[in-house]
Amino acid sequence: MDILANYGTVLILVAAAFGLLMAIGIGANDVANAMGTSVGSKALTVKQAIVIAMIFEFAGAYLAGGEVTDTIRKGVIETSLFTAHPDVLIYGMLSALLAAGTWLLVASYMGWPVSTTHSIIGAIIGFACISVGTHAIDWSSVQGIVGSWIVTPIISGFFAYLIFISAQRLIFDTDTPLLNAKRFVPVYMFITTMVIALVTIKKGLSHVGLNLTSLEAWIWSIAVSAMVMIGGYIYIAKHFSNRDNNDGSNSVESIFSVLMVITACAMAFAHGSNDVANAIGPLSAVVATVQNMGEIGAKSDIAWWILPLGGVGIVVGLATLGHKVMATVGTGITELTPSRGFAAQLATACTVVLASGTGLPISTTQTLVGAVLGVGFARGIAALNLGVVRNIVASWIITLPAGALLAVIFFYAIQAVFS
Repeated sequence: MDILANYGTVLILVAAAFGLLMAIGIGANDVANAMGTSVGSKALTVKQAIVIAMIFEFAGAYLAGGEVTDTIRKGVIETSLFTAHPDVLIYGMLSALLAAGTWLLVASYMGWPVSTTHSIIGAIIGFACISVGTHAIDWSSVQGIVGSWIVTPIISGFFAYLIFISAQRLIFDTDTPLLNAKRFVPVYMFITTMVIALVTIKKGLSHVGLNLTSLEAWIWSIAVSAMVMIGGYIYIAKHFSNRDNNDGSNSVESIFSVLMVITACAMAFAHGSNDVANAIGPLSAVVATVQNMGEIGAKSDIAWWILPLGGVGIVVGLATLGHKVMATVGTGITELTPSRGFAAQLATACTVVLASGTGLPISTTQTLVGAVLGVGFARGIAALNLGVVRNIVASWIITLPAGALLAVIFFYAIQAVFS
């Protein structure tokens, strides 16, 4: 307790710095691969993607990011085991933030799309094993994470395959592809908006006082999606009225580009509301424990400055290092067009909704990569760059142990500094 009394402010400042580092890593890696399909398909330039992500990621993190921190804070380890030694929990959370942030920056520099969730969970597991023991870990959660390496890409890849094939048969392989694009793309807009609206509403809008029931969430999602669909019909009819309905795929792809901009904005908001917890969860745990003088079980509100800090870090990471992971996802795995990129993004959103409803632990990164693989596979195995795929899978496998090992090293270093 003396350490908390004497170094409380210092611990909070250090936690804020490490939390910012973690948020920068999230921006460089997770946000980049979420925007990678839009950039790779040339629906957006890199600069446009960064501007969109800056606005919508920050808005999602600040407005709807507060309700998802407890899972990261309490879901992997039994925090009650640290009741007698709250300082150890603080050192551990600091080491977890620093370890996960470091790994994410290394992976981003290499252009590897890894899971920020698995990075922080691996780091938390690492410090818990050496500080309390292996019995502190909820190993069933770990098994679910390992299983998700296989299950998640398969589910999203299957969805992407179906969506891509539907677009081919309904639009591209017809005699009048542009006419059919005018008919069906607004329907795709409706489906996409509804799925992403459900993700956003279910993942955190209660933070701003909107505690909606499942029925209300569906009603609002359908209403918003219907407005987007009507707007889509009006926009497409106005901007593509003078083109020949027998026009080829270029005009059709330009219509899908409009859809890609919508999905990019919505996915950025949903991602900001959900994955900012990977940075602010451990940070909130440190701040709450220090402010409550070591009372770990105490319920406390998130400090006013934590959510903006996470939002700023995400934006900085995307703007500085995000282009490398964007290139891997957008162009490295397979060649993307706006219609293919749309299929991957919608499949990702569908998988996230399915997972949130069933409790399946998933990684946004692995979901999106699986979807891109599904789109490529629909065009034949030759359309995939298997060397890039192999490197991505290898980076997934080493993320948990890398986070754990770095956390162990940083835990001993931080403990030595403050003790």
